[in-house]
Amino acid sequence: MGLLTDKTAIVTGASSGIGYATAKLFAAQGARIVVAARRKTELDELVGQITSQGGRAIAVAGDINDEKYVSSLVKTAIDEFGDLDVAFNNAGTLGVMGPVPDMQMSDWHETLDTNLTSAFVCAKHQIPALLKSGAGSLIFTSSFVGNTVGMPGMAAYASAKAGLVGLTQTLAAEYGPQGLRVNALLPGGTDTPMGRSVTTSPEITEFVQGLHALKRQATPEEIANSALYLASDMSSFTTGTALFTDGGVSITRT
Repeated sequence: MGLLTDKTAIVTGASSGIGYATAKLFAAQGARIVVAARRKTELDELVGQITSQGGRAIAVAGDINDEKYVSSLVKTAIDEFGDLDVAFNNAGTLGVMGPVPDMQMSDWHETLDTNLTSAFVCAKHQIPALLKSGAGSLIFTSSFVGNTVGMPGMAAYASAKAGLVGLTQTLAAEYGPQGLRVNALLPGGTDTPMGRSVTTSPEITEFVQGLHALKRQATPEEIANSALYLASDMSSFTTGTALFTDGGVSITRT
C-alpha cells in the first residue's frame, strides 16, 4: 500500500514543474487525483501517464483566479472520488519583475492574485471538504524569497509568498482542533519551466546554483517528495510550518 492509498487529492499548477511531478508521485502512492491548471493538453497528457500506470486521475482545466473554477475542483473531487483528503495549492507565477517605482498596479495585482489570493480562495472552498475527512492536509507552495532572502526586483512575488506563510499559520491555528493540518512548502531554486525563465544563461545558472549550500538546484521530484511528506500521515503531528526544501539557500553566505 502507498502512503496515500484511498485518499483523494487536488493538485493545482499541475501542468508542469513541481505540480506535475507531485501529481505523478501522489498517484503512484495510491491517491486519486484531480489535476488543475490552465493548459488542458498538458493536463490530459499527465492524466494519461497516471492512468497508464494504474492510477486514477481527472483533469479540470481553468484559471485559478476564477472562484467558480476553484469551487468546481472540489465538486469534481467529491463527485468523482467521494471525498477530499489533500489539497496541494501549488499554482503560482513569478509575475513582472523590476524596481517598485516602475511597477504597474496591474502587474502587482496579477502577481498577488495568482500567488496569494487564489490560495485563499482555494482554501475557502477546500476546507469544508477537508474537514469531513477528519484528518485532512492543506498545503501551499510558498518560497524562501520573501521569507529568508530578499531578491531585487521581486517585490510582488516576495510579498505574495510571505503572505502564504501567514495564511498557513492562521488556518493551522483555526482548524487544528478539528484535525486539519495546514503547512507551507518553501522550495529553493528548482529546475522547472518557471525557474528556467530566470536562469537564462549558463552563467546565471551557475550563480543560482552557487547560492545554495548544496551548490545545485532541486529537481521537481525532490520537491514532490517533501509535498508527499506533508500530505501523508508521516507528518501527522506537523502543522503551521514553513518547511524549507531549499538546498540551504536560506542559510548560505558562501
